[in-house]
Amino acid sequence: MKFEVELTGQCGKKTRIVELERDGAIWRVLLDGRPVAADVAEIAPHTLSILLDGQSFEISLTPCPDGKLKLQAGLQEFTAEIIDPRAWSGRRHGGVEAEGRQQIIAPMPGKVVRVLVKAGDQVEAAQGLLVVEAMKMQNEIRSPKSGIVERVLVKEGQAVNAGELLCVVA
Repeated sequence: MKFEVELTGQCGKKTRIVELERDGAIWRVLLDGRPVAADVAEIAPHTLSILLDGQSFEISLTPCPDGKLKLQAGLQEFTAEIIDPRAWSGRRHGGVEAEGRQQIIAPMPGKVVRVLVKAGDQVEAAQGLLVVEAMKMQNEIRSPKSGIVERVLVKEGQAVNAGELLCVVA
């Protein structure tokens, strides 16, 4: 998965390209095309311990109502926004439906409390696919298009991170 992430902090705005590839339990990370040695563990709800190129960071995550994510590492605070026109096109244009194969990603870290579809199911645009609980609130993740559920990559009770692939609608 490739993401364009806009980070806003005390030093202004910076856009980074983050590529994530999962191989079993191991993630490969590329930051602006450069491989990065990264290991991530969730040590508490909304708190990650990240080992990045040999340096350790504890990051607190707070989802914002506007879809952005507030990150706090020590005294530094950032706002992160994923810039992905394909993922948000259905929301921005009201009734306009996304086209092509759509990867449904977790908008925030949380726990999958219900899976509403299975592989092979026919779905309509805006139909609920699954429910993710974050900060004691349940958020229904909806299909950006009409189509067939190609894969469901999570199960009920599973913890997910922001940006993690949940399912694919073709």
